[in-house]
Amino acid sequence: MAQKENLNDEMGIYQIKIDGNLHEKWAQWLNGSIIKIQEYSHSTDILIAVPDQAALRGLLNKLWDLNLTIISVAQQEFESKKGELNGT
Repeated sequence: MAQKENLNDEMGIYQIKIDGNLHEKWAQWLNGSIIKIQEYSHSTDILIAVPDQAALRGLLNKLWDLNLTIISVAQQEFESKKGELNGT
């Protein structure tokens, strides 16, 4: 699991669920600050920090280029005081 310790307060945190498995070796290729890639039996959750909507769109385009089906994209809240994600 790839981890990012210090997140910039200006970064947007998103959870992207895709159909199928995406090994964490793809984290480098996806750019952005991958916080966590969690593989399940038939899907993968990617938790990522991006600086803006354009960067998010670029990441989604890369997933599309891999012919992956995006199930959902949800913005997550980050409490900078505690350094924790809400709802995860």
